Amino acid sequence: MSDTPAPEMPAPLPFPIHIPFVEELGLELHAFGGGEAEIQLDLAHAHLNSFAVAHGGVVMTMLDVAMAHAARSHGVAPGTDPREAANVPGVVTIEMKTSFMRAGEGRLRAVAQVLHRTATMAFCEGSVFDAQGRRCAHATATFKYMRLLPAGRQLKTLRGPAPE
Repeated sequence: MSDTPAPEMPAPLPFPIHIPFVEELGLELHAFGGGEAEIQLDLAHAHLNSFAVAHGGVVMTMLDVAMAHAARSHGVAPGTDPREAANVPGVVTIEMKTSFMRAGEGRLRAVAQVLHRTATMAFCEGSVFDAQGRRCAHATATFKYMRLLPAGRQLKTLRGPAPE
């Protein structure tokens, strides 16, 4: 056994918008910019299925959030504080196809990128990896860029960063 301490993990970035469900799950943003994003999660008991591995819904949420943030970051320079990025649009998921390859255990990492973008749509792909770097799941998705979200007869605006 080595006496060398494990390298410290960089602190997560702040999410550019407030998404209560993402915060409740404990997802962390670790990269945002240039049409790419990375989300990480330390699995907890509440994230597990009856086989004591990552629930498929958790894995799919990680993929959805990572790909959505990749789509939102298309015009943002890597390294920019996500809260400071100008003119970052909202996105909604239009469709998503996921393939599960192995059970997710330990700390999971979702990486995503934009494959193609139009004025109104982003086509993305993402993968979830376990702590050993093994691919657990892969997904493709289509996102629609939105400025306002219809909600009944009212239009809801995109929510900014979480209050501190």
